[in-house]
Amino acid sequence: MTYTETFETIRYTADIIVVTPDRQVLLIERSWDPYEGHWALPGGHVDPGETSRNAAARELAEETGVHVMSEALHQLGTWDQPDRDPRGRYVTVAYRVTVPAGTPIVAGDDARTVQWWPLDALPPLAFDHADILSAAVEPTS
Repeated sequence: MTYTETFETIRYTADIIVVTPDRQVLLIERSWDPYEGHWALPGGHVDPGETSRNAAARELAEETGVHVMSEALHQLGTWDQPDRDPRGRYVTVAYRVTVPAGTPIVAGDDARTVQWWPLDALPPLAFDHADILSAAVEPTS
């Protein structure tokens, strides 16, 4: 019997859901492909030597100007569907944090724009971010 090893390149990312007590969620408009011009959760690659929790806090600050302590982030889970990103295999760890309503935001890094959206009136989201978001928030009663 011959054993053949097949290795797949897997990229490690972190995404963050930022909500306010009045049920607003922070989204970025992507400034490049894939999904250029589409809305998405803030997030990105985990740097070498960095935890996904620290990456989520860093990416949030870089993309939206919102600074939170990494200890304030609540881990929601891991999303690893093989086809979740058209660039190849990406595995993300998602986090959630609640910030005060009216928290100032500014687009930076790979975000074209950044905006607060009501949870009951969201635009179509890139990647599997709608699935991640639905796992993070309770539906409106």
